[in-house]
Amino acid sequence: MHASAYEVLASAASGTLSSFWLLIVIPAASGGILLLLGRRADRWGHLLGCASVGVAFVLGLVYFFQLGGLPATDRRATLDLFTFIQVAALKVDFGLLFDPLSAVFVLLITGVGFLIHVYAVGYMADDPKRRTFFAYFNIFVAAMLLLVLGNNYVMLYIGWEGVGLASYLLISFWYTRPSAATAGKKAFIMNRVGDAGLAIAIFVMFANLHTVSYDGVFANVDRFTSGTTLALGLLLLIGACGKSGQFPLQAWLPDAMEGPTPVSALIHAATMVTAGVYLIARSNPIFDANPTAQAVVAAVGAVTLLIGCIIGCAKDDIKRVLAWSTVSQIGYMFLGVGLGGGAYALAIIHLLAHGFFKAGLFLGAGSVMHAMNDQVDIRRFGGLWKYMKITWITFGVGWLAIIGIPPLSGFFSKEPIIAEAFDRPGWAGWVLGFAALLGAGLTAFYMTRLFVLTFHGPERWTDDIKHPHESPPVMTVPLMLLAIGSAAAGALMATPVQDWLNPTVFGVEGGEVPEHVHLSHTVVTILSIAITVLGGLLGWWLFRNGTSLQEQPAGPVVTAARKNLYGDTVNETVFEKPGTYLTRALVYFDNKGIDGLVNGLAAAVGGGSGRLRRAQTGFVRSYALSMLGGALLVAVAFLVVRLG
Repeated sequence: MHASAYEVLASAASGTLSSFWLLIVIPAASGGILLLLGRRADRWGHLLGCASVGVAFVLGLVYFFQLGGLPATDRRATLDLFTFIQVAALKVDFGLLFDPLSAVFVLLITGVGFLIHVYAVGYMADDPKRRTFFAYFNIFVAAMLLLVLGNNYVMLYIGWEGVGLASYLLISFWYTRPSAATAGKKAFIMNRVGDAGLAIAIFVMFANLHTVSYDGVFANVDRFTSGTTLALGLLLLIGACGKSGQFPLQAWLPDAMEGPTPVSALIHAATMVTAGVYLIARSNPIFDANPTAQAVVAAVGAVTLLIGCIIGCAKDDIKRVLAWSTVSQIGYMFLGVGLGGGAYALAIIHLLAHGFFKAGLFLGAGSVMHAMNDQVDIRRFGGLWKYMKITWITFGVGWLAIIGIPPLSGFFSKEPIIAEAFDRPGWAGWVLGFAALLGAGLTAFYMTRLFVLTFHGPERWTDDIKHPHESPPVMTVPLMLLAIGSAAAGALMATPVQDWLNPTVFGVEGGEVPEHVHLSHTVVTILSIAITVLGGLLGWWLFRNGTSLQEQPAGPVVTAARKNLYGDTVNETVFEKPGTYLTRALVYFDNKGIDGLVNGLAAAVGGGSGRLRRAQTGFVRSYALSMLGGALLVAVAFLVVRLG
């Protein structure tokens, strides 16, 4: 029955895959049109922006079913549109690849992206620059699609930089606010650090293999020395950490909340932060060739997921709590791709589930802000469930999904990663497993705190809030659709996505039963559910009656968490202040040293010329006296030489 239904869908999507370049061109063209037409497109620009991404999603579904209709070993389509670079031995085609991994990302980017676009129609209704906002939104989606559809690292890098540029424009969209302008610059600069790592990795590939195509690099990984594969793995990891907000380049991600809420949802749920996970998953042959590089990825993921959880427990801004939860959940994905083998697909499954529940949570936060005059302090909410039933229910589904309560999506996507961590041999399995398990408990605690303080307990509003109200249907309908995905995506996707990705992308045969090194899967499941329930109950008990509206004295751990574990302080001390002092010293040296030398030489020549000019008086007697003096000097010199 299932097979015949699938065949019907595949045949309905009959045709070739030769036109999948339209996935990139349609949103890119829409963004360009909205920018070029300017104010003439103000009345309908948002509709074009939504339609372009909606059409891309429909095309993505068509191409997905076409791909699924092919034999498993042939599920890939490539397009070499034209030669992009040709210099000596370097030849890079503008090439695209549509395979099971890129197909999954296309559906996530366009599907969740479309719902966020629709939501933004209502959220940005009163903004005079709504048309510009949708232009940037479309360019962002187009760049992300190029990133995941490129068939070589240069195409990936172009999309990578396009996403960085578009994110800067979106985060600092309300640039008249100093905090938004600063957040945009911070994101742009910190991403450049990671981008440098990715660029150098591409240089290393070309220097060793004279190719940067995926097929050319992955087929010749065995030609790399162990040192080269380690260097490549670490350089790619640096790039991934920058784009996905992983330790130590995580500081920009929470500050990105200064942008409009739809931007937060798009960046944190379905697109930009998942780029790093995609990069490592796509580069799996390189990481599989060097266990040390793979272990570093897993360690970075474990450290980051704990950092995100600890800081999330201490934040009172509804969007920043969700931002740090993104840092933490991406940490789980990095842990998954760092474990390798079957865990690659598990990381992608969690990425897909995260796209649904995190987009729903961010858009739900935007709905709350819409009702509360853009207030973000959860200490001043409370009791909103009585006034915003749809937002309350959909946000609640996202809350249960992210903490991993069965049978919602987070349970099916996150718990297998925890089990895989425990299956790693040696002490690393215990460390990674308990880190992931602790993260699950902390996630349940701070997300329950967020949910309870926002929707339950006594009403703690300020005087300017008279009567909170539910958002309009253009905002609540996407919330409901995302809630459905948050509830069902995990159970529906887990096994099919593994079967879809493992054989063709990650080279892992299905049906293999892993050897449980430390704890069985059943024990891990019980522990995971138990610690999640305990964390949730603790959060409910402590905050069921609200919390203080003032900052309270706290211990060193809470103080450190409120200050982002001093990450910004370290960056300022190690990089920003030395850079500032170095710049000042160079400016001083330039002004007083270089410019001083040039100006001093000019002044000496000018002054000397002025003094020599005084000897040219124009009187014959002066010149005769000068000649007499010169003759006397010559005579004295001859006498000295003669007598000597």
